[in-house]
Amino acid sequence: MSTFSVQVAQNPYLARGTDLVHAVVSIVASSGPAPSTGSGQAPGAPPPLPGSSGGRGGLAEAILLDCSGSMDGEKLRYSKQAVQTAVGLLREDTFFCVVAGNDRARVLTPLAIATGENKRIAASWVEDLMASGGTSMSTWLEAARAELQKAPDFIHHALLLTDGKNESEPESALKAAVHRCEGQFQCDARGVGTDWVPDQLRMISGRLLGTVDIIRSPDQIEDDFRAVIASAMSKSVADVSLRLWAPLGAEVEFCRLVYPENLDLTARARVDPANPQVRDYPTGAWGEEKRDYHVALRVKPGNVGQRMCAGRVSLISRQAGREAKLSEAMMLAVWTDDEMQSAVINPAVAHYTGQAELADTIQQGLKARAAGDEQRATALLGRAVQIASESNPETMKLLRKVVQVEDEKQGTVKLIRTVKKEDEFALDTRSTKTVRVKKPASN
Repeated sequence: MSTFSVQVAQNPYLARGTDLVHAVVSIVASSGPAPSTGSGQAPGAPPPLPGSSGGRGGLAEAILLDCSGSMDGEKLRYSKQAVQTAVGLLREDTFFCVVAGNDRARVLTPLAIATGENKRIAASWVEDLMASGGTSMSTWLEAARAELQKAPDFIHHALLLTDGKNESEPESALKAAVHRCEGQFQCDARGVGTDWVPDQLRMISGRLLGTVDIIRSPDQIEDDFRAVIASAMSKSVADVSLRLWAPLGAEVEFCRLVYPENLDLTARARVDPANPQVRDYPTGAWGEEKRDYHVALRVKPGNVGQRMCAGRVSLISRQAGREAKLSEAMMLAVWTDDEMQSAVINPAVAHYTGQAELADTIQQGLKARAAGDEQRATALLGRAVQIASESNPETMKLLRKVVQVEDEKQGTVKLIRTVKKEDEFALDTRSTKTVRVKKPASN
């Protein structure tokens, strides 16, 4: 299991009449004693594959493999090898299933315990896969949801790989399926090559609290799968919420995950009608890791010299219908006439405000470039260079493959005429990856 600590970084001093309170909530999960494991099959799970021991563990993994016609050839060959490797890496106290997807979903191996025998049977089924048909990702996600629900007390995770657009169904069907899967499992989405749509996979992974990335060539699929599975198996605490209490009359302006990814959670709040001052934001499963969240609250302005609790942040774990508070910290507000105090922007708040702007300017800049609006694309990507040059060296490297930088500080750039599509996709999908602030200040 993990133990959690919460630290709030902010400048609590507000000028007279100011009502907006910013804070960065830094959370550290540290490893603790390993969770105990029992025995017996998961409630409601199908009969296990032959040879299953029926043991229990912490993770239930679904692997969703695109088997549409466009995957034929080396993409499917390398993908099958990657799936077999991923299944082989699973501990024997985990559950797994494999879904083969095209314009429909076929549950290749129903949810079962990851014994050696079951892994060999799954590998055999995967080896026989053929590529055909179109792409309807909603059916893949629904199949994964149905399988994972058979192990209700486990950490649910899915890995989705595709090489194409979701073009065999209306976009509304995919969005509806993703909505039904929210809170049921997390999903890391990967696109191999450059014939898929970053916005589609970003929508899936964003709503399902996962990551999205490009795999440039089929021979890199296996290494990516290894990393994703290792990350999934490192999780030890499921269904953790960031609970935000605000005083009467206050409103939540926004709540965003800002490290290691940039993800807006504002609209994802769960509100108890009996206690509308409390909002719960989903954070998914946790292992040994660090995350930062940027929270902004609008409160009723106080008098000069007044000090108040502007908000309280708690981490809440839910298991077997019970809640447990993992850690807690407070946000403060102090009104002052001293401009030397109120004008200071906390370094962590400033840093992550810039990281959010960086992601948005990159995505909008690439869209403008694709639409032929070179003037707008140049201005936006120039602004991205300004931010990245000061705060995000990895993103800066990606930007240099798309624009010729003449002046980093001024954001003066020229669009590179011939850009590899893989480089554009890498910049797009990785635009939400952030760098942690070096020295967060605490209140």
